[in-house]
Amino acid sequence: MFPFQVSLCLLAFVGLASCEPERRRADLVFLQSAEPETIDPALASDQVSMRLATSLFEGLCRVTEDGRPEPGMAERWDISADQRTYTFHLRPGVKWSDGQPVTADDFVQSWRRALLPETGSDYATLMHVIRGARAFSEGLSKDFSTVGVRALEPRTLRVELENPTPYFIDLCAFVTFSPVPQRCLDRHGSAWMKPANIVSNGAYLLEDWRLDDRILLHKNPHYWDAANVGMRTVEVKPVQDANTALSYFYTGQCDLMMDKGMVSPSLTQRLKQQPWFHTGPFLGSWFIRVNVTQAPFDDPRIRQAFAYAVDRRRIVEKITQLGEPVATSMTPPGTGRGFQPPAGLPDYQPEKARQLMAEAGYPSGKGFPRVEYLYIPLPIERSIAIELQSMWQEALGVTVSLVKQEQKVWLKSMRELSYQLCRSSWVGDYNDPSTFLDLFTSGNGQNRTGFKNNDYDALMSRVAAESDEQARMRFFQQAESLLVGSQAAVIPVYHYVGVQFYHSDRLAGVRPNLIDDHPFRCMRWR
Repeated sequence: MFPFQVSLCLLAFVGLASCEPERRRADLVFLQSAEPETIDPALASDQVSMRLATSLFEGLCRVTEDGRPEPGMAERWDISADQRTYTFHLRPGVKWSDGQPVTADDFVQSWRRALLPETGSDYATLMHVIRGARAFSEGLSKDFSTVGVRALEPRTLRVELENPTPYFIDLCAFVTFSPVPQRCLDRHGSAWMKPANIVSNGAYLLEDWRLDDRILLHKNPHYWDAANVGMRTVEVKPVQDANTALSYFYTGQCDLMMDKGMVSPSLTQRLKQQPWFHTGPFLGSWFIRVNVTQAPFDDPRIRQAFAYAVDRRRIVEKITQLGEPVATSMTPPGTGRGFQPPAGLPDYQPEKARQLMAEAGYPSGKGFPRVEYLYIPLPIERSIAIELQSMWQEALGVTVSLVKQEQKVWLKSMRELSYQLCRSSWVGDYNDPSTFLDLFTSGNGQNRTGFKNNDYDALMSRVAAESDEQARMRFFQQAESLLVGSQAAVIPVYHYVGVQFYHSDRLAGVRPNLIDDHPFRCMRWR
């Protein structure tokens, strides 16, 4: 018997699903909470999209099941004595899925495309560690030859950095640094990602994509490590409703779920007792973005007041219930080599919040305009939204309307700063504080708050040029104090605990790791 209460409508839904025309089951069926926005490595910016893009495309390095970088398309590399020049040597015989060789020039052209302003890559700023890349991506230079990327030979790529970058190899495993076949883009334009047109170099091929139904991946026979890819086929299904997703898993219609939002708050305590429910810490933070360009949130006192009014402990104990540590910083403690972030604004001080509101001209919330809070359609996000709405009403006397948006629309709203308050989250792309704090520099495509602060930018520039680790950490602390303290451009709420639903006695290759990256190619049945 199904051990959790499920509505009759849900059971009917599952029954109806079995009446569909039978299709062969994939070796691995994976459920995620939304349809990917894109599978283009240069444009993927959310975890849902990046899971697919990294399955189809591989960079110089790739990520292991432990979340660490290892050689991918490159079999080895040399690093200069000053640690500013990397020379990568591609594996002999690496191929695209159409049989054409993957070359060093493919990387040069793909990185150029990601840096071009007209491409609109949110993650182009990660490439700013490369000499001349920032000026090119910001349109200050039109000459790509000034960027420190060269194909010395078909299998040799040289990369020159602005400064020593201790996490550069981690970046080489990140999706934005993957190559794409320029000839396919030239031939098909924006349709190059359709199953009939796409050419890729990763562990999997895109066999089929039915919008809001499924994405089917098939093992790439041309992949250099195909012999060690465990699953021949992978089906990825978008399911937003947590109860529906759990029903799929419990009845064996899916094998794996990993999205944190798929945990229904009403079932959390019972789920935690199940042997197939796995958790583990990782570098991730749940926070609230504030659009600092729109009144009334262009006043730092208002932003601070809203932060002081959030009872973080109430959220993690009442709603999330997975033992998440409350967050007063964007950066989780211990990131990198033991970074300790500044404390930020203290947790839940309603009297201080009311004082700040009065100073800003809104005593007891009088005269404060109605504002909106955006969230995505997951049960846990709705529960948090309702709780925040209540906290702000109780502490500040203000009315906050809740607006639910599908993930693609929500992402668009953030990019366009078409919001006032917005739920958000960030998972570290590599193990260094810069993966959290670089986001909020003025030109970063992931900023999405409108926050521009010269002191903050200067501190992050000093970090980039600093080779002494202790000095780097001091600059990080000063920058974060501005971000979450005096400027309160974001309101950290809690640091994530990762969640995976799978039967560990049957499925191998899934392991909690710091960057919450779980490559399909590592998974296999025992």
